[in-house]
Amino acid sequence: MKSAGVALSGLALTTQSVSASSTDDRFMIDLEGASDDALSGLSVVHQLDQIDIAVVEGEESQMSGTRYSKDVEMELNQAEIENNGNGDEPGPHKLSQLQWDKQVQGTKWIHRATRGEGTRVSVIDSGAFEDHPDLTGVLNTDLSKNFTGDGGDYNPIISDHGTHVSGIIAGDDTNGSGIVGTAPGTDLVALRVFTGPFTTFGDIIAAMTHAADIESDVANMSLGAYPLPDNADTALLQESIERATDYANDQGTLMVAAAGNNGVNLDTDGDVISLPNEADNVMSISATGPIGYRWDDKGNGRRIRNYHAAFNHLDEPTTTPAPYTNYGEEAIDISAEGGNAVPSEPEGENWQYDMVLSTIFEWDGDEMAPAHGWKAGTSMAAPQVSAAAALVKSVNPDATPSQIRDHLEATAEDLGQLAYSGEGHLDIHAAVRRKIDN
Repeated sequence: MKSAGVALSGLALTTQSVSASSTDDRFMIDLEGASDDALSGLSVVHQLDQIDIAVVEGEESQMSGTRYSKDVEMELNQAEIENNGNGDEPGPHKLSQLQWDKQVQGTKWIHRATRGEGTRVSVIDSGAFEDHPDLTGVLNTDLSKNFTGDGGDYNPIISDHGTHVSGIIAGDDTNGSGIVGTAPGTDLVALRVFTGPFTTFGDIIAAMTHAADIESDVANMSLGAYPLPDNADTALLQESIERATDYANDQGTLMVAAAGNNGVNLDTDGDVISLPNEADNVMSISATGPIGYRWDDKGNGRRIRNYHAAFNHLDEPTTTPAPYTNYGEEAIDISAEGGNAVPSEPEGENWQYDMVLSTIFEWDGDEMAPAHGWKAGTSMAAPQVSAAAALVKSVNPDATPSQIRDHLEATAEDLGQLAYSGEGHLDIHAAVRRKIDN
């Protein structure tokens, strides 16, 4: 199936497993109380005076007399299971009819009240492909920025992860084809922190601070590192992240992060920490998804457009905790639609339909070509909440980040699964319908 020159790819599970290690030549220095010559002889990568932190390169011996932490480099290992031979031709469906996440959210009806107008969402990720027709009309290219120092701009280098996340938030449904985002009326900003599969917390913190400086209402972080030692070696790293989140909160920016895809209980995992999702002033989002959505095109009903009937033929509901998601009653704020995954691909079934369909790109020789594909992960759940926060802000323009967070938690659906959903499961309809009391 192709629409307006945009290919539909049968991408399946993309588990965002991140390996992390401390760097030997890159550091974070606490500028609070530091001497005037603390940065002398060092190469300053990011000087973040807003939070009194500098990210520098140099020898560890040059850190003498300062309070510092080694920066942490993360590698995004996208363990993709591709099945381009199964599901490439989904029949006469429109792409929006395969977006079970938007259907259960009721975006068609919510958009009658708001499409996120008057808001701004920054996506701290691997960049966004600006030539994708579903993103061209919503991406703010003037404010989008690259924080890696690799010489490129906000467009991706290798990974389409950030492009997929961006489509979930703000996919443009006015171009006559493609997918729909939850908040297509928002001002989308791409803040690239990955060079290929690599990023550092120094670049991420710089992007977090920038997101606040450009008056973003929400910043989405579908990234993170786990497990990190929760000790003196990472103390300033954690503090730097929390200074950035405190600053963002004060500037009016709600920070939203993926909880991670390790399948562990973050409440009982010992002396380790998951960052940035377990930092203060960050909403931590777990993932749910259906099993059996439109497998063998079940539930088409008498008319092919009667796609709502597919929800009557699920093996597991859309609120089912995904097997990969991290969890923990204290560690998770709410759950959202991130896509499910079966242990092995059932032959002849459209098993990838249980995942989240959004914008990606494929390689056509040396050029990126716009496409659509499926991914699953807490990386897909977090942008559902970021987009919902934009909708809430749109109809409550005076609301603070704390008020929006509390409102999303208060209106979340109680599923009776505290360990997996925290305060509940994202209910965008209730969040938009109910006003915030100031």
